[in-house]
Amino acid sequence: MKDMFRRYLPARFRKEGIVVPVVRLQGAIMSGGSQFRPALNMASVAPVLAKAFASKKSPAVAIIVNSPGGSPVQSRLIYQRIRDLAEEHDKKVYVFAEDAAASGGYMIALAGDEIYADATSIVGSIGVVSGGFGFPELLNKIGVERRVYTAGENKAILDPFKPERESDIAYLKTLQLEIHQVFIDMVKARRGAKLANDPDLFSGLFWTGGRARELGLIDGLGHLREVLKRDFGDKTRFELVSGAKGLFGRRVPGVTIAAETGGAAGAAALDTLAQAAEEKALWGRLGLS
Repeated sequence: MKDMFRRYLPARFRKEGIVVPVVRLQGAIMSGGSQFRPALNMASVAPVLAKAFASKKSPAVAIIVNSPGGSPVQSRLIYQRIRDLAEEHDKKVYVFAEDAAASGGYMIALAGDEIYADATSIVGSIGVVSGGFGFPELLNKIGVERRVYTAGENKAILDPFKPERESDIAYLKTLQLEIHQVFIDMVKARRGAKLANDPDLFSGLFWTGGRARELGLIDGLGHLREVLKRDFGDKTRFELVSGAKGLFGRRVPGVTIAAETGGAAGAAALDTLAQAAEEKALWGRLGLS
């Protein structure tokens, strides 16, 4: 009779095992986003993270990362928020990579005290990339003259409608190297002596989960349920922490974006297409689609 009564109690009133909050961070990392295509960034995930770490009786928080990367700024902000919350609430952080924890996705994964992946996950890509298009000949062909007026000789560097300048490329490279070094320092600080002495470690290459374990980028191969039940017992339960509901009742991490009206709807649609193309390109660099 007692067991039957317990079965119908809400989960929070049961005294069986512990509950581990689970947060899913999925998609390309970038500012902005829309109601049709939410972006993974600090604004969208902060409320969800705060809710997960606020669980007083949970000794740990599990974070699922499935991202090909994106903005280094947003990646680092999310990483830092996870670490701050972990220290504030004295929680252990487990990170589990799914399809990919690459580039900015791996930067976020570094917030984990322990990092796990599937044998077929893509992990790594510790580097910085910038991309774009150039159209210097297009304007001439269609009879359009480019006019740009600046105060400051370098205000219009990397203009896609002008031929590339070696000085512009060199300056961009210095910025990339600075950001790359920040990334490298983060990896060394978080993974320390676990890292293998491999010349390709910080080259921007990416690997499967098995090779990532050999390189010290992750702690092991495993999935959320098996790892947490191993560490906290067979009665451990999991609670997926979600954000507010957005358009069409879809769960949006942390932020609900108002519907666009009038001419703004067209601009929003174009932004959504551009965002989708950028995200597809990020996945494509890893051989994923």
